[in-house]
Formats: sequence, structure tokens, C-alpha cells
Amino acid sequence: MGAIPLLSTSCVTHNLVRKDTFSVLKVSVPTQEMILYKEGKIVKTYPVSTSKFGLGNEKGSYHTPLGRMQVAEKIGGGTPAGAVFKSRKWTGEVIKPDSPGRDPIVSRILWLRGTEKKNDNTYSRCIYIHGTAAEKDIGKPVSYGCIRMTSNDVIDLYRKVGEGATVYITKKDLTEELLSNPRIGDSGEVEIEALPLGPADSVISALQPTLTSHAATPEAHNAHAPTDQTTNTPAALPFGHPASLANPETQFQPRAPARIAPTAQERGSPEAGPVQIPPANPAEAPMKREFRPFRMSSS
Repeated sequence: MGAIPLLSTSCVTHNLVRKDTFSVLKVSVPTQEMILYKEGKIVKTYPVSTSKFGLGNEKGSYHTPLGRMQVAEKIGGGTPAGAVFKSRKWTGEVIKPDSPGRDPIVSRILWLRGTEKKNDNTYSRCIYIHGTAAEKDIGKPVSYGCIRMTSNDVIDLYRKVGEGATVYITKKDLTEELLSNPRIGDSGEVEIEALPLGPADSVISALQPTLTSHAATPEAHNAHAPTDQTTNTPAALPFGHPASLANPETQFQPRAPARIAPTAQERGSPEAGPVQIPPANPAEAPMKREFRPFRMSSS
């Protein structure tokens, strides 16, 4: 019986790759961000960390390589979040994010292979996309050459891409691509992602609280609405008037009936002179109407 060969834990060549031809990952070093595309559409973005030693392909440099690559192997499926890996083997230990004094590879590993001459040693250098226990540093270049992610994010990415998926690591800022491409969410529908305001939007940003506070108060809507001067209440407005649209309660409000005679208080004494009664709507009845007091003579 022949001896069973031991599996090497060094970074050796692996040639069996099942092709995921639909997924593309782009890693932007300037923004420390990864974009996942499916068939040309943005599916998700993730914060990442690249090397604190800079960029390059030299062996032993701890640099993050640039250029086109692919996912050669996926390792760690089925292990819990925080599972600690050593030489790509789960040690059985599980740790929490940001455990003091700990910075191991955790949760999932996507082992990369370079597909260009300049980065063809990426696989032998053991460059991974992997989870890190030091999640507080994600978004800053702090790694030893690999692409670091939070445990939740690398587990999510592991589910979404297969071996053979294309990976680009670039010095290009990918913000413009985020602006010009629709994002397709997990539900399959287009999502809109909030982006930081640019200089051109600073005026709108400054005015937003004022605009919002005015729009939220009925008084602001009715500030310029016509008023019934006899009751000091908003008058009925024609259909489509801006104030009526802002306050539907005034749109079909019936007008006050015309007054045909003075009240006793308005008549007063004979010496008081004529009593002037304002119309229900001065705009509709500009002519002055007067009622003079009179006495009934006996026959």
C-alpha cells in the first residue's frame, strides 16, 4: 500500500477553475471600495482594505497587486462567521469582531489568481479576498497585501460569486461608475444609492431645513391665500389655485351667503347715520351698498 501524500499548505498552483462568467469585482484602491457587477449591472458595493505597504507584484513585498485576476478557489463555506483560518484551514476557533490583540483571517477566503503577465504570481503570493477580525480598520489600507472585508460582507460575497469570477484591482476612483450605472438589489429591482453632496448642491443643502419647515406648516401654504374679511377665515378658492392645492379644506368651501339687511346692532340710533355693511366677498361686489335707518309713520 503506497503512502498517502500530505496536502501542502504552501501557496501552490491550482488549475481547476469552474467559470463564473457573470460576475465581475472591481476594487478601487483610492476609495477602498469594491463593486460587484452581475452581467454589467451593479449589484452591491463593499468597503474593503488594501495593503498598508502600497501596490505592486513583487514577491515578499506585501504589496496589493494591480490588474485583472480571477477567483481561483473559494474556501470556508459552511463555517460560522468569525471562524479563524490558518493556512486556509479552520482551526475550530471562532472570535468576535475587533477582539483585542487579534488579527487573523476569518470567515471566508476567495483565493485570487493573476491573469496578466505583470501579476501572474498573485496565486503563489497567496493574495486573498478574506474576512478580518479587525473590522474597525475596514476602509483604510491596513492589510499585508490581501483585500480585507468584514465577516458579514465576505460571507455575502462568497454566496454571490463563483470560482472563475473576474477581479480587477485598480488605482482608479470608481465614483463615476457608481453614478452612471444603475444598481440592482437582491430583489432584482433597481435601487438608488445616496451619494455625498458635491459643491454644486451645497446651496440646496443649506436651504433644505428652511424649505422643509415651511412646507410642513399649513400656515405657510395659506400665507398668500385670499381671506374672507368678515370672518377672517380663508375664502373659497377656485379649482387649481395654488393655495387651494396646498390646503384642500379651502378648495370646495362654500361661500358665506349675501347679507340682505342690517342687524339691530348695525342700525344703532337714528343719529348714527347710514350703516355700511361690507359684502361677503369685496372682490365680487366692489360697489358700495348703504342701508339708512327709517321710522314708520302712523296712518
